[in-house]
Amino acid sequence: MNTILFTHPACIGHDPGPGHPERPDRLRAVLAALEGEAFALLDRREAPPATIEQIARAHPAGYVERVLATVPVEGYRGLDPDTVMSPGSGDAALRAAGAVCAAVDAVFAGEARNAFCAVRPPGHHAEADRAMGFCLFNNVAVGALHARAAHGVRRVAVVDFDVHHGNGTQDIFWKDAGLFYASTHQSPLYPGTGAPHETGDAGNVLNVPLHANAASPEFRQAIGEHVLPALAAFEPELLLISAGFDGHTRDPLANLNLTEADFAWATGKLCRLAGDACNGRVVSALEGGYDLDALAASTAAHVQELMVA
Repeated sequence: MNTILFTHPACIGHDPGPGHPERPDRLRAVLAALEGEAFALLDRREAPPATIEQIARAHPAGYVERVLATVPVEGYRGLDPDTVMSPGSGDAALRAAGAVCAAVDAVFAGEARNAFCAVRPPGHHAEADRAMGFCLFNNVAVGALHARAAHGVRRVAVVDFDVHHGNGTQDIFWKDAGLFYASTHQSPLYPGTGAPHETGDAGNVLNVPLHANAASPEFRQAIGEHVLPALAAFEPELLLISAGFDGHTRDPLANLNLTEADFAWATGKLCRLAGDACNGRVVSALEGGYDLDALAASTAAHVQELMVA
């Protein structure tokens, strides 16, 4: 079975404004990298918009309605100094969350073992009732709760290797023993959460911070000695990946020294564990990554590992 790629042109239409690091060219670079011969067998599909009902499993319905009502008719409107919307942002955010829901449906229907959602805006900083960190809706959390509602899944895990801690996913998962969240991230760094003592009400959160200038040995140790054993013990029925590539050594917003080989290694390890735990069901969603060349190369390495899983 081939890997499915979910994306939509609307995700390029979200424009936070001149000079913003989360710019449309990020997705253009990713999609260009996935046009190479190595990706000829990708099953390419259009991301549908999420429904309000789907998003409201992770966010209060009133919050969802307020965000969509705030989308400007023209120009820009900020939800906070970093999280800015343009006229295309509402459709983009709905398609980003909808991509993850559609990917979950596809892997449970047996149409593919795994899927990659090339979407923006990213999601992992969006808390239940707060947009922040470039994120409007928490795409992976929406997908996790969709798996529960639509497919009767009891245990869903998210592994997040973005350089920034996914405070929003942690917030939404915190009290739910059926949801597991594991993160490797640089610390100290925005948003200032993700300390090791933050473990969730049911011990269902694992944070493995990395110091500035940490490189491949520290990252692979964090994944191999901490994340993978905890993930195996949780026994997920579905694995979601918050695939942020801003830990790359060339990324301008952080200070880790990872390369595309590290992201490929982590992806392979996670897919092999998923093969044992949940019939290989993996859905990955794009999060950060702000050097275009590094983002393109890292995403390509990530998707190649999904394709051979």
